[in-house]
Amino acid sequence: MLYESIKMSWENIIHNKLRSFLTMLGIVIGVASIIALITIVQGATNSISDQVNALGVNRIIVNAMGTPLKQGLNEDDMNSIAELDNISGVSPTVSGKTGIVYNGHVKEDASVQGKNDVYFKSDSSLLKSGRAINRLDLESKNQVAVLGSDIVNEFYYGVDPVGKELMINGTTYTVIGTLTSSSGFGLNSNNDSILIPYTTALRNLNVKSISNLDVYLKDTSLADHSVTDIKAVLNAAFNYKDNAYTVNNMGDMIDSFQSMMSMMSMLLGGIAAISLVVGGIGIMNMMLVSITERTTEIGLRKALGATPNRIQLQFIIESIFLSLIGGLIGLILGALIAYVAAALIGLGFSISMSTVALAIGFSAGVGIVFGYMPARKASRLNPIDALRSL
Repeated sequence: MLYESIKMSWENIIHNKLRSFLTMLGIVIGVASIIALITIVQGATNSISDQVNALGVNRIIVNAMGTPLKQGLNEDDMNSIAELDNISGVSPTVSGKTGIVYNGHVKEDASVQGKNDVYFKSDSSLLKSGRAINRLDLESKNQVAVLGSDIVNEFYYGVDPVGKELMINGTTYTVIGTLTSSSGFGLNSNNDSILIPYTTALRNLNVKSISNLDVYLKDTSLADHSVTDIKAVLNAAFNYKDNAYTVNNMGDMIDSFQSMMSMMSMLLGGIAAISLVVGGIGIMNMMLVSITERTTEIGLRKALGATPNRIQLQFIIESIFLSLIGGLIGLILGALIAYVAAALIGLGFSISMSTVALAIGFSAGVGIVFGYMPARKASRLNPIDALRSL
């Protein structure tokens, strides 16, 4: 009985190709929308998450705005934070804008940042060539520099800059290394910067204090306790003026970002699901029209012994066929749209099995739900009344 119902349902769909296509069009659009929207959002989420994670989930960022009495942090403050429990290292940033000169080439307002050895140890991929700033450079306040990729391309295109000299703010520095080019996203991008020892920066850039600290954690699960400990040090340093500084836990920021993107995916998926519901209503309407057109056929089958359950099963199978075929076409179309969009935007392309299962499962469910009422109506037709339409 099941085989015959499937065969008859399939033959009816094949014999009415245009009507079947128009019936499943709503499902095609709905599934394509779900696949395309969720895939694009997931691609964007994965791309941004990778870059945000690269900033370091084991890091706490301290920004010191200071007070009229104390402009920023000093080395004692930095050392006090470095001695706290669960702190593996502290990297200061001393920022300045100044002119640089190499071989007659001048760049005004170049970004110069004072860093220490902890900064380079935090990410072994930072350095492309040469060596990093070390403890001896810090203690001796050596005039050495590590160049970002944009600076290398602008000043030393086709030339190895390591060992060359560079004028920064009127003082000669020796280039000791170059940085790997970053994606340009967020806080870790130093493509257009020149990194020098922070002790040298404090002396040569006319900067009196440290404005930023990257605090690295031994155990990220104890980040909240570390934030409390750091705030205690900063409160003492700034006479309990809590608006003199900010402390941001990167782990919390990443969790908040991922939660926000998950909500956006659910929102877009919900919007696309409305298209599926509209498509299901379209299937229901077309099935009702089909039953009206096939009243005589239903009457004859009942007169020949077909049970109501068999009639109902045939029409439900026909509805599920329409939904599943529409779902498969929508899956292919949605994947194609997402692939083209990802290529144009520059994102990675991948479709998760959960997204495919959601789209196909939802389309099959729509077929069952919206095909049930027409199928039930067909099963309840009186064969005598149906045959009168002959």
